[in-house]
Amino acid sequence: MNKDLIAVFEYLEREKGVKRELIISAIEESLQAAARKSVAGASNVSVTINPKNGNIEVYCEKEIVNEVEIGSQEISLTAARIIDPECEIGQFIDVVVTPKDFGRIAAQKARQIITQKLRSAERDVIYAEYRDRVGELISGTVERLVRGSNLIVDLGKVEAIMPMREYPKTEQYQVGEKVLALLVEVKDTENGGAEVILSRARPEFVKALFAQEVPEISDGTIIIDKIVREAGYRTKLTVRSIDSKVDPVGACVGMRGNRVKNIVRELHNEKIDVIPFSADPVELLQNALSPIEVRKMSVNQDDKVISIVIDDDDFATVIGKKGLNARLNSRLVGFDLEVQRMTDYKRTMEIQREEIAANKDPMLHETLTGIEGVNNLIFDHLVTVGFGTLASLLQTTPEQLASKSGISLNLADKILEQIKKTKDIERWPKISS
Repeated sequence: MNKDLIAVFEYLEREKGVKRELIISAIEESLQAAARKSVAGASNVSVTINPKNGNIEVYCEKEIVNEVEIGSQEISLTAARIIDPECEIGQFIDVVVTPKDFGRIAAQKARQIITQKLRSAERDVIYAEYRDRVGELISGTVERLVRGSNLIVDLGKVEAIMPMREYPKTEQYQVGEKVLALLVEVKDTENGGAEVILSRARPEFVKALFAQEVPEISDGTIIIDKIVREAGYRTKLTVRSIDSKVDPVGACVGMRGNRVKNIVRELHNEKIDVIPFSADPVELLQNALSPIEVRKMSVNQDDKVISIVIDDDDFATVIGKKGLNARLNSRLVGFDLEVQRMTDYKRTMEIQREEIAANKDPMLHETLTGIEGVNNLIFDHLVTVGFGTLASLLQTTPEQLASKSGISLNLADKILEQIKKTKDIERWPKISS
């Protein structure tokens, strides 16, 4: 019995899922070339392997003749009838011609071909098992690290690879550790095999975790419209519900945050923001920044830029560590995001107003008859307390204007901003002094 060959059969069947018949067929085919060279002068050589004991036999088809002239191709009737008592002259019969050292020779000459054939068979098994599971979560065990920090993950029947770029830099793995990942691709390799590629770094991995944890997502009631991520640090996703009775954010977070906590735990404490979806980028940005209040906002549709002004205390939160939060929010809304502190904004506005006020145009000192966006009662009151010209308004601060006129600080700020926006002072209604 060829115990080594039987062990190979059993290993490939059990561990790789390759059927024994397929293995035997591949080996028989690959050994025929070696057999033809080993049996000099023979033609029509075939190789058979006993699937039970692993024994290898080489057969050569020979013609039955009265007198043998070419021993490698002919056999006498007497010798043939030992094999088949009913055979006759002119017929062909398979004769065992296995060389004594064929096992060693065959192993040496056919090793490469066998490897290629088995790799091809294993590839077929991989495709059959995993090609329809792309996009699914799959678990395995870290088997080893190769080529730097690429992980080889044992999935049972096959080994998968998780390249270093496909898992967060914040995660470290040990051999034997269980790992859950997203199956992202099954691809051919240069040596004729197939590779299963896994990922824990892609946004789709987080999306799959939510689909697994939140039944309303898996059944289509809640839709994840967009998801942006910097793996290991923070993920932001927008959600909406097709059922008005279902709160999409609440469903994703779960009772007491249990659902999202399970996902955060799987992501090794990566932060997750679940945000109500809006097709309007301005509203979506406000949703993403909530509960932080945006004090000022302007949108440049042509350049795809949104500029916002926030309180000084909120600046660090909106920007995030190394700009992470602002960067993700920008990707989420599809606009570049410019963030400014309120003190910086006020200083800039003051400088701009002073520059306009420094203009020696006499129109700055002419009495106004109104201010766009300000009702007449408030305007008349402003004139009464000394703010009836462009110059008087441009030379004051929001705090001074509010204090002297008794209007709210927000309204004072809006009035001065409206003044600053005016490029052409001739557009202002006025009367001669």
